[in-house]
Amino acid sequence: MPFPSWLEQAVFYQIYPPSFYDANGDGIGDLPGIIAKLDYLQDLGVNALWLNPCFVSPFQDGGYDISDYYPVAPRYGTNEDLRRLFIEADRRGIRVLLDLVPGHTSVEHPWFKESAKHERNRYSDWYIWTDSVWTPPVPGLSMVRGYGERDGCYIANFFFCQPALNYGFATPDPAQPWQQPVDAPGPRAVREEMKRIMKFWLDQGAGGFRVDMAGSLVKGDPGGRETGRFWQEIRAWLDEEYPEACLVSEWGCPSRALTAGFHMDFMLPFGMAGYNSLFRKESGSGLGCDPYGWSFFHRLGYGNIREFLDPYLEEYERTKGIGFIAIPSGNHDISPRLGKNRDEDDLAVVFLFLLTMPGPPFIYYGDEIGMRGVEGLPSKEGGYGRTEARTPMQWDDGPNA
Repeated sequence: MPFPSWLEQAVFYQIYPPSFYDANGDGIGDLPGIIAKLDYLQDLGVNALWLNPCFVSPFQDGGYDISDYYPVAPRYGTNEDLRRLFIEADRRGIRVLLDLVPGHTSVEHPWFKESAKHERNRYSDWYIWTDSVWTPPVPGLSMVRGYGERDGCYIANFFFCQPALNYGFATPDPAQPWQQPVDAPGPRAVREEMKRIMKFWLDQGAGGFRVDMAGSLVKGDPGGRETGRFWQEIRAWLDEEYPEACLVSEWGCPSRALTAGFHMDFMLPFGMAGYNSLFRKESGSGLGCDPYGWSFFHRLGYGNIREFLDPYLEEYERTKGIGFIAIPSGNHDISPRLGKNRDEDDLAVVFLFLLTMPGPPFIYYGDEIGMRGVEGLPSKEGGYGRTEARTPMQWDDGPNA
């Protein structure tokens, strides 16, 4: 399959919007702030950005609980600000990927509010509801009961506030008639709407998407075969209509994700073995831990590179020529930060590795200056243990960095 030629030389930088740069002084990072720092990113050598979700949301999970996919959240600016970001980034040779969250919405989304009503309506089957509030638990599914007037439990993907959109079940259980096949009207409508959302933002100037929980759409789908068929359809459409658009998955299994149509998949702490053995095996426990539990890139050199290399090479051989494996320095879900217990010399070695491995590198904002997480913080917008890695970018040594 063809892929955008620009990916061969791409260096990605991930921005968590509320923490990057605050242009209007309200204490929250914003799109004008990102625009103001594009020259910094260009000087750094970055030519591609990934922005975490910047859409309307109650922010119970850092914006991954979307209540409208089409407008920018007012805290970050306007749709015009995002279009201006696309334009200004393009002038500097930088492409901007948005974060697509196709698997679930917020309970505040109008689609879900309609779906939760007793009366049948257009959105009744856009989410996964059981046929009774007393439905017994189903292994592998997170069920929320007693919400709203509809007599049923809804399936949540992560937190209770993130009801799963209905892409159907790979093999519906005949004993559970609420489990719909992938070609039922509800799942078909959801798929078409997600395609419309992608088209809307590509037409505005987005360079593509990083896709949240990309392998989890169809339920009861071991191996992700039915989910993969959906993404293959999307990839065929992109190749025809938007051949320069990039599709990056949060799947954690490149051989599945790339054959499903993605241009790139992440090596992550979950899914693909070996990532933690590079940088975080000791979980920040420092010099006093068991030497056999140290990361490979610990300065004392006790780590074992085979823990990373064996699974990496297996996936690399399976996917060579059809896409890329991305090894990120970190991201908004990974704690501790790369800089913990490392000095500038340590980080120079790590970045030499990240910038010379096959596949585009992904640099998490602040890792390039050795930022460390702030431990012991209360949860912020659903961050919990991840909050320490989401603190403001340290542009200077003044208040609030």
